[in-house]
Amino acid sequence: MCEDKGYFEMGRWNRFGGVFFSIALAAVAVGVGVKGYPAEDLVVKLPGQPPVGFKQYAGYVDVDVKAGRSLFYYFVEADKNPEKQPLTLWLNGGPGCSSVGGGAFTELGPFYPRGDGRSLRINSMSWNKVSNLLFVESPVGVGWSYSNTSSDYIRGDASTAKDMYIFMMKWYEKFPEFKSRELFLTGESYAGHYVPQLAEVLLDHNARSKGFKFNIKGVAIGNPLLRLDRDVPATYEFFWSHGMISDEVGLTIMNVCDFDDYVFESPHNVSPPCYQAIVEANRIVGHYVNNYDVLLDICYPSLVEQELRLRKMVYFSFPFFLQVVA
Repeated sequence: MCEDKGYFEMGRWNRFGGVFFSIALAAVAVGVGVKGYPAEDLVVKLPGQPPVGFKQYAGYVDVDVKAGRSLFYYFVEADKNPEKQPLTLWLNGGPGCSSVGGGAFTELGPFYPRGDGRSLRINSMSWNKVSNLLFVESPVGVGWSYSNTSSDYIRGDASTAKDMYIFMMKWYEKFPEFKSRELFLTGESYAGHYVPQLAEVLLDHNARSKGFKFNIKGVAIGNPLLRLDRDVPATYEFFWSHGMISDEVGLTIMNVCDFDDYVFESPHNVSPPCYQAIVEANRIVGHYVNNYDVLLDICYPSLVEQELRLRKMVYFSFPFFLQVVA
């Protein structure tokens, strides 16, 4: 649900999703928490939320007190038997996409905004049916995560993994009963870098530690960005081989474009003919199908309705949540 962007070239979800969600949390995060959990982070109820039996928590974890660098998290208990279920960490990609606005509220979290923008509905396919869920706005500058040091907003993969390692260590201090729980590291898109590199850092910790060790059970990445020189040309070869773009456009990309030193930031470092062919391919494919799910049956009414709702909900939801706390 979030376009791939350069670091901190914020998409609409980052400016909107993180903001409206956090404003809502500020209005409702009061009450008594579960024993051993941070009471100050308990979210009693989100505006327009249907009744549920599981608990939600949200707040900040300081990863560098001196620099004033903190990451925002949203934690959802498993719907049933949370004390027996594993912990799943979810990271959206981008880089620069909100894990709260994206993953939590348009993909695998417990709620979806309704089309009227005034309430939430249960996500019947939420991963919290089988796991406790932890969404983190990472790296700093994404969503509601922030730093008081301006240089912190220039981040790389290594520093992002280090911050997430510190985050996990400190988050376990807030939720100590999860320290021994099975841990799944998951994400999508640019999390093809975030997740493996975080896993490596956690495994390095395990190799060194004579005490606490992360109980990593598995790693899962959807639509991962792994290597640009392979991922990018493979995308357009797929479009062409499935008749989604013309021979002229497809063969231009395959024969003219040099992806060996391809850079992530738009407009990329390719020749003008290559760039124009890529723009045309994206225009054609994006007009007819969802680029992230090209096999989606767009003629099926309920799916079309869902797609339109997901595209529109951020525009409708933000004013409502703003009114709730005004």
